[in-house]
Amino acid sequence: MKDLESKCRVALVQAEPVMFDKDACLQKAVQYIEEASAENADLIVFPELFIPGYPIGMNFGFSMGKRTEPGRQDWKRYYDASILAGGPEFEVLSEAAKAGPAFVSIGFSERDEVSGTLYNSNVIFEPDGTWKVHRKLKPTGSERVVWGDANRDYFPVTQTPWGPIGSLICWESYMPLARVALYQKGITIYISPNTNDNPEWQATIQHIAIEGKCYFINADMIVRKDSYPEDLCTGEDVRKLPEMVCRGGSCIIDPYGHYLTEPLWDEEGIIYADLDMQLAAACKMEHDAIGHYARPDVLELVVKE
Repeated sequence: MKDLESKCRVALVQAEPVMFDKDACLQKAVQYIEEASAENADLIVFPELFIPGYPIGMNFGFSMGKRTEPGRQDWKRYYDASILAGGPEFEVLSEAAKAGPAFVSIGFSERDEVSGTLYNSNVIFEPDGTWKVHRKLKPTGSERVVWGDANRDYFPVTQTPWGPIGSLICWESYMPLARVALYQKGITIYISPNTNDNPEWQATIQHIAIEGKCYFINADMIVRKDSYPEDLCTGEDVRKLPEMVCRGGSCIIDPYGHYLTEPLWDEEGIIYADLDMQLAAACKMEHDAIGHYARPDVLELVVKE
């Protein structure tokens, strides 16, 4: 492991997206980047699909073997609110990262530049304005009626003064081999943009931090029922939801599985933490999953990138 800078100041943004409104989401993201940059954040992290929001509870008119025209209209509305990697929204976010200067991680619904497929993606911008995108390998459950399986951008990592940083989106973290694919690249900070506000997820993220001997950035969002547009064609789905649709629970776990910051519930906010990056090597003394605690002569992972 190369020498690392000793401290990384993280700003973990738990915020509510403006559902189906990419311009409003972008404006809100830039405001948070500016606020966190003013607090000297080195790394600023946003939740899954912050642009244009995660439509929890909607089914877009799909049922087994059937679909509806109102659902198709809502899907097209969400499609129109999704963005292209490298498009004008990326230019705005890139400039905000440069102005920080900071590394910025944010989830977005990605429109493919050629096909009509959407992808659940996450991008990490560097302080020089360059960026890398990760597409979610396998959308979970009924997410598959909205987003496609990743066809590229599987396991990119961003090189930083604090070591390599990578991301897996939400339940990708329940794919053991995907986790190992990141570990094999030496990540010291594992970013997880997600919408998991269930208590079992808290056990998951502590386990992964211990397993990978890395900092785990648990980036969740809050979503209220009144976040959704009132004029959706399938608004009856939304009306059945509880008032608080997603409670958040964002937090940071250290490489020993301890809460560096406690989970934040039911409100927006920026969670700040200074990561002691000397732990990235020290904690591997007794357990290094891709080093001295591995058996490459018995077990081998082949990643087709």
